[in-house]
Amino acid sequence: MATGKVCTGFSKPYVAKYAANNGTVTYSDAQILARGVEVSLEVESGDPNNFYADNIVAETVAGQFTNGTLTLTVDGLLQDAEKMILGLDAAGADGFMGYGDNSAPYLGVGFIVRYMSGGTTYYTPVVVTKCLFNTPTLEAATQEDEIDWKTQELVATCLRDDSTNRIWKYVGTDYTTESAAEAALQTKLNYTPPLT
Repeated sequence: MATGKVCTGFSKPYVAKYAANNGTVTYSDAQILARGVEVSLEVESGDPNNFYADNIVAETVAGQFTNGTLTLTVDGLLQDAEKMILGLDAAGADGFMGYGDNSAPYLGVGFIVRYMSGGTTYYTPVVVTKCLFNTPTLEAATQEDEIDWKTQELVATCLRDDSTNRIWKYVGTDYTTESAAEAALQTKLNYTPPLT
């Protein structure tokens, strides 16, 4: 039996509007963000708090999460997703969306991490509870002999949420199918499938 698991993939990034009321956090208007290429979550913590006695560290408390940086690399944002993460107004009658002094909203961000352990593949849903996205950059190049595939990097600051326990991340159970993990992620973010 394997004693650990190794990461083998990342997929299905979702975002949802964040709200908090009297210590209760809720999500709404969840949507798939784009197709996931890569994810990175860097965490910053405070210093450990040591108590010294008899000339040694007799007790210690580990440094606590202070904030983090979530970097999502995706294939590219559709207008609805960009509008949501940046708090942009709807496109005008001419079809153009204006970028100005818009105020980006707090969002919950979820995704699926794929692992392998003992030859078995598992899918784990992850939710970073409260994030604020920076305006993404744009990179494009003229096509030469072959297509030079370009991805889009999205960077968000991660904070503790406003719940009683000040949660900053949830990690779900391991599922044996991606669809089951995605269903759990959708439930956590209060996703409602669009009407077809």
